[in-house]
Amino acid sequence: MISSLRGRVLHVTGGSAIIEVGGVGMSVAVTPAHALELRAGSEAFVHTALIVREDELSLFGFATREQLELFELLRSVSGVGPKSALGVLAQLSPDEIAGAVAAEDDAPFRKVSGIGPKTAKLITVSLSGKLQAPTPASRVRAAAPDADVVAALVGLGWAERTAVAVVAELLAELGESAPREVPALLRLALTRLGPAAGARVGVGA
Repeated sequence: MISSLRGRVLHVTGGSAIIEVGGVGMSVAVTPAHALELRAGSEAFVHTALIVREDELSLFGFATREQLELFELLRSVSGVGPKSALGVLAQLSPDEIAGAVAAEDDAPFRKVSGIGPKTAKLITVSLSGKLQAPTPASRVRAAAPDADVVAALVGLGWAERTAVAVVAELLAELGESAPREVPALLRLALTRLGPAAGARVGVGA
């Protein structure tokens, strides 16, 4: 069982990373937000879940133990596979998941690709009592726009690797002053990528 990896990051895309461990490159599926935290050439540590199937072995990686445990809880729900579980974690924070379950609100889960109304309802029922409800302060915390900005750039024609890199650069440079609204961060990313690129994908001035 591979429960964690530590090694040099060889390559990162919006949904996966290749981490070299002992001379072997391990492909790990991650959320877009997690991918933004990883840098090619730097060392990374990820908590992992190994999914074994007849025709493949798949690794799913997480920045925290809490996310890994949530992933496993989500997979325990009938109808939720590993990709759908990762999709939930890509769109919702641990507090948002716990809050939706506590409120018996399946709407947030229905927005995740691959999860229908029946499965969304099963998630709230199956996880009831298994998660700690979020505090009032965490409920009002602003959601990070990183993944949405990357998705928007990819939709405009940019390569996923380029989109991840430019958003990561902006967040690293701006720090706490980085805008938390998707439109504002998207405008900065497009400015960084340059007007010639914008014209190439048909974005008006």
